[in-house]
Amino acid sequence: MKISKIELVVIKMPLVHFFETSFGRTYERRIILARVEAADGAEGWGECTAGETPSYCEEWTESCWAVLKEILSPMILNKEIESAAQVWDLMKKIRGNRMAKSTLETAIWDLETKQLNVPLWRHLGGVNAQIDCGVSIGIQDSVEQLFEEIQTELDAGYKRIKIKIAPHWDYEVLQRVRERFGDILLMGDANSAYSLNDVDLFKRMDEFGLMMFEQPLAHDDVFDHAKLQREIRTPVCLDESIHSAEDARKAIETGACKIINVKLGRVGGHAEAKRVEQTARENSIPVWCGGMLESGIGRAHNIAMSTLKGFTLPGDVSASKRYWHEDIIEPPVEVTERGTIIAPEKAGIGFDVRRERIDKLTVRKIEI
Repeated sequence: MKISKIELVVIKMPLVHFFETSFGRTYERRIILARVEAADGAEGWGECTAGETPSYCEEWTESCWAVLKEILSPMILNKEIESAAQVWDLMKKIRGNRMAKSTLETAIWDLETKQLNVPLWRHLGGVNAQIDCGVSIGIQDSVEQLFEEIQTELDAGYKRIKIKIAPHWDYEVLQRVRERFGDILLMGDANSAYSLNDVDLFKRMDEFGLMMFEQPLAHDDVFDHAKLQREIRTPVCLDESIHSAEDARKAIETGACKIINVKLGRVGGHAEAKRVEQTARENSIPVWCGGMLESGIGRAHNIAMSTLKGFTLPGDVSASKRYWHEDIIEPPVEVTERGTIIAPEKAGIGFDVRRERIDKLTVRKIEI
């Protein structure tokens, strides 16, 4: 295939409810979308999962816009591309910038599968026609408000509850959640808010029987996580530390984690996500799909990735209505009463992109 046009769009989408982590509180998302068009007129869509500030990682909306516009798009445009799996190699000489790279890479996977008239998830090698869903609940203004959020999600059928934790919102909160909700599948996501000085706290929190602690220590660390894992029973899950299959291998070999979170943007797209999944699966390490407050386009790509064999734990992929009053895809992502999402059989990402909705939300646009 040959990409004849790349359209970059920035949209602003207000969240249904604010989302707070140890990084801060988010009320709306500023999202870059990429539409790639082939010479035959077929199109594909990708989403940049970078945040509005460089808090989760070094990339952010404005940095990704510049890299996509000035560097990555010209590397892809009018090049002969044998397959979507080759796109990563076309951008390989640019270091880092994985979220920016993923924006174009995932769009071309969508394009390719539309040309082939097959669902993206099947083309990726997915084996699960339904995926188990969990939810991520941010830090709330009170524990009572957290209880209300958890009850709402349990009533909706979600199979796993993830709550954000931070030094002001950890032991006592988890204790009260366990007392109130009993033996639900529960995990704590720290977003790198702690250090090895907090080992005793994590030992105490072992009593809550959590599924995992997600990225408790530094965002770029493996070594200290291995020390922590040796001291506690609860599995450590690495998120921010894993950017590639090589990172996954090193983390597994050093004993830094027992679970890995895979995010398309963080690893650079579907091709590398598949390699991370394979590395983890071959070492009996379960993986699951993490969320970045994606719109429907990013959510659709997450659904496709989550059908791979190694994704055995409920991910953060949830219904559109949890985050958006009105999504940019049709139909919106919905969760069954069993707490699952059914992988679509339509070609590509499996959802129609609502261009009129995107145009209404657009604050910046360029065609290359």
